[in-house]
Amino acid sequence: MDAQGRGQAEGIDPADQWVLNPDTGDYELRLAPSAPQSPIPSPRRSSSAPAPEVPAPRRRRATPEEPPPGRRGRRRPAKKKSRGKKILLWTGGTMAFVILAAGSAGYLYLQHLNGNIESLPDDGASTGGFSKDQAINILLIGTDKRTGSGNDGYGDKGSAGHADTTILLHVSKDRSNATALSIPRDLIVDVPDCPTTQEDGTTKVIPGSSGVRFNTSLGQSGRTPSCTMRTVTELTGVTPDNFMVADFNAVKTLTSAVGGVEVCLAKDINDPDSHLNLPAGKHTVEGEQALAFVRTRHSVGFGGDLSRIEIQQQFLGSLMRKLKSNDTLTSPTKMVKLAEAGTEALTVDAKLKSIGKLKDLGLELGKLDTKNLTFATVPVKDNPAEKTPVTVVLKDGDAQQVFDLIKNDVSFTEVKQKEKEKRKKEDAAVAARLEGAKSEPGEIRVRVLNGGASSGSAGRELTYLQNEAGVTKSENAGNAPAELARTTLEYAPDQADQARALAEILGLSGAAMKPGESVTNSQGLPTMTLTLGKDFKGAGVKLDATSAKAPADLQKSTADKVECAK
Repeated sequence: MDAQGRGQAEGIDPADQWVLNPDTGDYELRLAPSAPQSPIPSPRRSSSAPAPEVPAPRRRRATPEEPPPGRRGRRRPAKKKSRGKKILLWTGGTMAFVILAAGSAGYLYLQHLNGNIESLPDDGASTGGFSKDQAINILLIGTDKRTGSGNDGYGDKGSAGHADTTILLHVSKDRSNATALSIPRDLIVDVPDCPTTQEDGTTKVIPGSSGVRFNTSLGQSGRTPSCTMRTVTELTGVTPDNFMVADFNAVKTLTSAVGGVEVCLAKDINDPDSHLNLPAGKHTVEGEQALAFVRTRHSVGFGGDLSRIEIQQQFLGSLMRKLKSNDTLTSPTKMVKLAEAGTEALTVDAKLKSIGKLKDLGLELGKLDTKNLTFATVPVKDNPAEKTPVTVVLKDGDAQQVFDLIKNDVSFTEVKQKEKEKRKKEDAAVAARLEGAKSEPGEIRVRVLNGGASSGSAGRELTYLQNEAGVTKSENAGNAPAELARTTLEYAPDQADQARALAEILGLSGAAMKPGESVTNSQGLPTMTLTLGKDFKGAGVKLDATSAKAPADLQKSTADKVECAK
């Protein structure tokens, strides 16, 4: 087997060198030893002849339960898998993203490909690794490091490798849907202190930074991907299970491995910075041209990083469609190239270092349908602290709502009719409980207690209620006697109209409302009690994420739709 052929020596199709191990249930690579081999017997050989050491092309190895080759014609013919289905089984259903797709194919090579993968410690920043029976959160990081052939001509040659493109991929617990949330590199965040494993095995704590660009969470001051993980957790409240990092070469080698990716331009583009020069219309790009496409930003949209995120999401959607196509799945040559390119382009956390773990992850992610994967971007607005904004900050309310949807495993798309019906029934039950007359905000009397929220939450919520929501007859009652997991509103029967009105303002579900007794406020009047639980996310933020929907103006798309860069 030569280095280029990767198993195609002697003209043998790589697919024919894989046989099913009846003890493990996995396909295993059976390569010919380097020593001289016996000639492959003719298919017409006698059944008593000794079996060859290397399986003949397109002949499946018999399992102990099968009759001898000479008697196979007498038994009922086995149901034969189509070539496409066989390859789909091997690849675990080709993943949602290119680097993950290649990781899935990687298990075909076992120890051979295992050595290709580079890994870094997660430094305790992850959950400890994804679980098959839970929702999955993978942090995908594309760096701007200019290493590799031909990459030093792209701008900042000395870049330490910042988090240039970052996507938090959330896959639902039931694997019916997923959300790929892009985090703008120019988003102003707080980077926490980062314990980081050094090359000699010691741990160094890299000090955090406040009010800095998100992309500095990697590369800056020696920060590793584990620091980007901590920053994402601090920002979203979601702790990633694993991370995967890819550089410029990943885009070039992986797009070439699948024979190019189709993209669409709504106008002519000639961007001297990214080196993309294409007329309007559809094109198939790979290698350097594919890299130029995902890097372009000055010639699309508003010419900034947010516009580049949109074009990258369009590219990934098209790439997914290509990976899921029969043209890719039924081509052993392409799958071999994907496996080689993917494992060489990836840097993963140490918990994903084994081919077996990548295979398991690939099988989970391979269950996704492109129409149920939503690409979205963290809601942001121009930084008000800058006269000429070059950075962005979170859009209050909307950003937290998006984070809560992910934390609560709520789909951004409707994926199953059964789920739709279930949600309708739940919504109807809540609506019935909240149905009826509602008081005006100025008529609502409520005292606010902190029952597990962060320090100062009761005061901040009180300020919101009085100054923005118009609930002027509200007051701070300090700390609750005990902590609660979820926020509750207790009210007397004759305060139901006030309770409904406050529930609408705060986004409380029917489950959060507790019919009970009223208490007396500082003016001696009966009042309701709002206790902020551990689920409280901030003043003015809607509390019921399970019944919430994505913000109306959220920039999003699904991977099954063809879109053109504008």
